[in-house]
Amino acid sequence: MNDLIELTNKLQTVVSSIGAESALDLPLITVVGSQSSGKSSVLETIIQRDFLPRGSGIVTRRPLILQLVTLPSPESAEYGEFLHTKDKKYYDFNEIKKEIEQETNRLAGGNKGISRMPIHLRIYSPKVLNLTLVDLPGLTKIPIGDQPNDIEKQIRSLIMDYISNPNSIILAVTPANSDLVNSDSLKMARQVDPEGKRTIGVLTKLDLMDAGTNALDILTGRSYPLKLGFIGVINRSQQDILTNKPMHMAIQAENDFFKQHPAYRSVASRCGTQYLSKQLNTILHAHIKEKLPELRTKLSSLINQTQQELKQYGDSTICTQPVFKGPLILKLLTQFSNNFISAIDGSSPEMSTKDLCGGARIYYIFNHVFGQALDSIPACSNLSNNDIRTAIRNSTGPRPSLFVPELAFDLLVRPQIKLLEVPSLRCVELVYEELMKICHSADTKELLRYPRLHQRLIEVVSELLRERLRPTSSYVESLIAIERAYINTNHPDFLGAAGAMANLETESRKKKRLEHKRKPVSSSFDGRNMPDYEAHDESNNKESFLNYFFGGASKDERAALGSQEMLAKAQYAPPISVNSMMENEMMKKLEQASIHDGPMMVTDREELETHLIRTLITSYFNIVRKNIQDLVPKTVMHLLVNNCRESIQTKLVSSLYKEDMFDELLQEDDAIASEREKCKHLLEVYKEAFDIIKDAM
Repeated sequence: MNDLIELTNKLQTVVSSIGAESALDLPLITVVGSQSSGKSSVLETIIQRDFLPRGSGIVTRRPLILQLVTLPSPESAEYGEFLHTKDKKYYDFNEIKKEIEQETNRLAGGNKGISRMPIHLRIYSPKVLNLTLVDLPGLTKIPIGDQPNDIEKQIRSLIMDYISNPNSIILAVTPANSDLVNSDSLKMARQVDPEGKRTIGVLTKLDLMDAGTNALDILTGRSYPLKLGFIGVINRSQQDILTNKPMHMAIQAENDFFKQHPAYRSVASRCGTQYLSKQLNTILHAHIKEKLPELRTKLSSLINQTQQELKQYGDSTICTQPVFKGPLILKLLTQFSNNFISAIDGSSPEMSTKDLCGGARIYYIFNHVFGQALDSIPACSNLSNNDIRTAIRNSTGPRPSLFVPELAFDLLVRPQIKLLEVPSLRCVELVYEELMKICHSADTKELLRYPRLHQRLIEVVSELLRERLRPTSSYVESLIAIERAYINTNHPDFLGAAGAMANLETESRKKKRLEHKRKPVSSSFDGRNMPDYEAHDESNNKESFLNYFFGGASKDERAALGSQEMLAKAQYAPPISVNSMMENEMMKKLEQASIHDGPMMVTDREELETHLIRTLITSYFNIVRKNIQDLVPKTVMHLLVNNCRESIQTKLVSSLYKEDMFDELLQEDDAIASEREKCKHLLEVYKEAFDIIKDAM
């Protein structure tokens, strides 16, 4: 059975060295007590050596995992070993004390603060029994010196982490000269062990109790029942420590105290440090044996998990043998390209269920991002009525137009088509960026073992994507240029001049009807006494809408010097005055036509022409937008996505499958190699522990 405690000690050392303490809850004895309750003195008496630091305030400021190993020969030299000093042996226990102080100050500092990082100490001696104990900082109430304000909370949290382990035995140390109901150690033990099945009580300072009082009811379990009971001990006094009283004499004095005390004489065989040490050894043995089935199941699970983890790290011998290097690289290249393709196709088994990724994001870019960007562009964006009228006037030159000039339509619609180029090129860039994301997420755990190969894979695929990005963008620019190169007014979906005029005429008639309904009718007017200008308008209404629009201006409007009525009413003036007036009027009109001055005078004909051109631009722009919305995704898929998808493996093999590059590409990551070795070592320890437990059962 001693092998079980030795195994526990070995497992404790191994899992601590690789930082896996929480992986296996090993059976151990956790020593808990308030500050200055005598718990450190109990440990020293068990080991029969002075090795723990002493002083005022908190002395134990880091957990001390103490492993006691029995030496078979009584004449064997006693020594200690620290985990952090590797194989160095300490035969002088004063040096052990100094090392504990230095290691405590190194992490916990010199301000009486605490640290959760444990110190591992193994002591070999013929005077000890095999045990595994943890000495924890003593419970305190208020901070002293430079201690943090929450020192009590920190210590309680640290103690709870250890005693919450269901496989641990709680050694609750309580001074006998204080009331048991105020014991902090028993109170904390009850929180995690309410039935008292794994708590053993230790009463110290029995010799310091008031005269006429004793703790017999507690030692016999009548006051506070514990399944493992209470054990009374007598520690060395401060005077004994100062005078270096030998341990064997202190133990003898302790035994004499219990044998000679009238109250404790009946229970003397169940008191004292020697009995405590034997009892702890027996309890730990029984506890380990009780937990063997549970430990065996836990170890079996850990072995399977460790084997799976080791399998993920791969076999290190493959990348060292030349015959396996080529097939290994080809396998990794194929896996990477397959992952890349399956991510685009949506057939990857590791597809996310939380966010869109891969090909689904490309679809989203085409149908939502790009589509909404095109729809958000107005057909006549940045095109005011004044711009349209100016273009119409500029396109006619010095001649008045009989029809709406087609040159003005071409001049205005081409810049509007150009507006579709920016979102189209941005669509290409977004798909390129998404393919780059797919490239970075297409790796495998096996590929990550070789960081140089992984880096070169990313570089090759990135270069391939950049090579395809330029021709794709150029082709998209060409699509816009093609649409601007030839304005096809014979397109079957194009509204045309006749259709636009018909729409405008329909709208004009509806508008006139609404205005006529809103205009009140007066009985004082009839056809005979209607004013001349209304009769004139009535005659004009007899002309058709198209004749008015395409027929040019009326006679009054075509007069250069004003209407005939105005000329008739003009008074006679000398010729020089008329010429001066005409010159001033012409200069004023010319200034009004300047683009830097206010808006030009608008005739009804020009207003109709403006609405007509705007309608034609909107009709044609919608046709082009529909074409671009259809052709750009097709172009991106053909020239960028499908091209990379089909040529990625060929590109990778031609760039990386070269024998002179095998050694460089298959250089394993040092961190992964280290993790593999740790995993191997841990697996060996787990298997060894499993075999010992199996034999013991």
